[in-house]
Amino acid sequence: MSDQNVRNAGFTPSGITGGSLASSLMSQEARASGGGVPSGGPTSTLQEMGARGTTHSSGYTSGGISGGSRASDTMSKEATAHGGGVPRGGTTSTVQSI
Repeated sequence: MSDQNVRNAGFTPSGITGGSLASSLMSQEARASGGGVPSGGPTSTLQEMGARGTTHSSGYTSGGISGGSRASDTMSKEATAHGGGVPRGGTTSTVQSI
């Protein structure tokens, strides 16, 4: 994943771009969680990366999730919380797809 992909999706240093994939994801996530965007979810994770420009060291790569990375930690926690699998539309799958 590259910083440019994250920014192109609408996650930027100045916030989420209106009308972008990021704003759509934020809206969907807020509706699903009762009105707020949860910390550690796809929107907040991607926005943090977009604001800081830190995708290169996150562990989400074109070849998959890097072992021992922030991405692998997130994936492990998410899988544990969901009984062993990583859910479609969850943080790991959404961030990895971008």
